[in-house]
Amino acid sequence: MGGLRFAHLFLRCSHKNIWRYRAIARQPRQVDLVNDNIRASRVLLIHDGKQEEMSTREAQQRADEMNQDLVLVQANAQPPVAKIMDWGKAKFEAQKRQKEQRKNQKIVQVKEVRMSPVIDSGDFETRKKAAIRFLEKGNKVKLNLRFRGRMITHQDIGREVLERMANELDDIAKVEQRAKMDGRQMFLVLAPKKG
Repeated sequence: MGGLRFAHLFLRCSHKNIWRYRAIARQPRQVDLVNDNIRASRVLLIHDGKQEEMSTREAQQRADEMNQDLVLVQANAQPPVAKIMDWGKAKFEAQKRQKEQRKNQKIVQVKEVRMSPVIDSGDFETRKKAAIRFLEKGNKVKLNLRFRGRMITHQDIGREVLERMANELDDIAKVEQRAKMDGRQMFLVLAPKKG
């Protein structure tokens, strides 16, 4: 009896997965608007600095004579704009440019350094070293000061702690956002100086 129940559950689970796979298969694929995939009857052909409106069939014949591809570059225009080019080479160059841009892109993160309004000098120096390490890596630093209990009545002391940290890091960082209250927390954002 136990084996029968297991088989029934297995069939129900696999049935759900079949529907999931069918849903994925139904999603439309991106079709490149090249050669035979162009559905417009007329196009504005741009080639060798000349613009000429003609039928898509005639433009395709010209592209075939040159052993090139007819590529639709502006599908929403009236009439759609097409060019004659080597599509494989153009697609490869575009992918190469995107890869290069991703490689050169620097993601700036915001690192958080938590403190208290009644911070001791040793703890202050430790937090300062952590902030310096984050700033030298090119990240922004959010100095977060949390007020507990009745400390909230002395917001001026918290502001002084944040300003003192900002002043000590003045040579490598600039204040991007001044000290600001957010509930029971006060924060200040520092950004690394360029160069």
